[in-house]
Amino acid sequence: MNKKPIIGITMGDAAGVGPEIIVKSLQHKEVYKHAHPIVIGDAKRLKRAAKLLQVDSQITRITDKDCFHTTTSTEIKCLDLDIISADLPFGEVSAEAGNGSFQFLKTAIDLANEHKIDAICTAPLNKEALHKAGHIYPGHTEILAELTGTKDFSMMLSSPKLKVIHVTTHVGLLDAIRMINPERVYHVIRLAHQTLTRAGITNPRIAVCGINPHAGENGLFGYGEEEEKVVPGVMKAQEEGIDVQGPLPADTLFFRAVRGDFDMVVAMYHDQGHGPIKVLGLEAGVNITVGLPIIRTSVDHGTAFDIAGTGIADEQSLLEAIRQAIELAPKK
Repeated sequence: MNKKPIIGITMGDAAGVGPEIIVKSLQHKEVYKHAHPIVIGDAKRLKRAAKLLQVDSQITRITDKDCFHTTTSTEIKCLDLDIISADLPFGEVSAEAGNGSFQFLKTAIDLANEHKIDAICTAPLNKEALHKAGHIYPGHTEILAELTGTKDFSMMLSSPKLKVIHVTTHVGLLDAIRMINPERVYHVIRLAHQTLTRAGITNPRIAVCGINPHAGENGLFGYGEEEEKVVPGVMKAQEEGIDVQGPLPADTLFFRAVRGDFDMVVAMYHDQGHGPIKVLGLEAGVNITVGLPIIRTSVDHGTAFDIAGTGIADEQSLLEAIRQAIELAPKK
């Protein structure tokens, strides 16, 4: 019989909605039925979140990494780094919270590398706060890649009706277009194929977006970017037997994917891929970093400073991210 996986849940930015949605998610008994959840963050912050949510949860501060597998549905265990001030205000950008989000993630990566946890699930961080603390990264994905020594990686967004993987993510649009090249397109197609086959899809159908409107429409739009940057990567993947089509016009491609024509869409840049996923519902989207040596899933929303500390944040995206982490975690 398989043992339940240990899922490390990082608190993210302590001034955001992370603490609240973690406490809310861990009120769902199904999590404990299928996994041992361990929060990596600040116990004081969790207690404050539980108080504002008016839930009677036992927050247990732990320091022993070897007792992660003893969680029960009556408590929330927290590996407490104790680096967040008790009076840190919600909803404000701060270097303290930015540093905390980095240290929580770094600790989780170390634990995963030591095989103390089986997967990482991240609550949102704030990029401005992260930078204020001196950690100059575009986001979670790039921190994970650097600290695991991973060069070939990509962000994948998953929802019940649509899966999207990105060639570029957290860069400006002009920079994104410059960064797109045939080798990167080919590698992302391969990552998509590997991810889907590992999930049990024997011959996944992959579609690749164009860069320009109508995928350039034979040179009518743009300056031949599709032929120069995308087509050679698609052809290389096809030569290896991967079932991939493109570049295709993005305005109709996502409709076709939701309809069921494709198992995964390769988006060229951030908003091209994120927009369709988020239209389908923020609560359904999960962010998965593929290509890493460890499993990492995340919510597909930000720190929501405008509602942080009010108790109204919806936990469904984090709950789905935990479910995906459980599903993807190595079986023991």
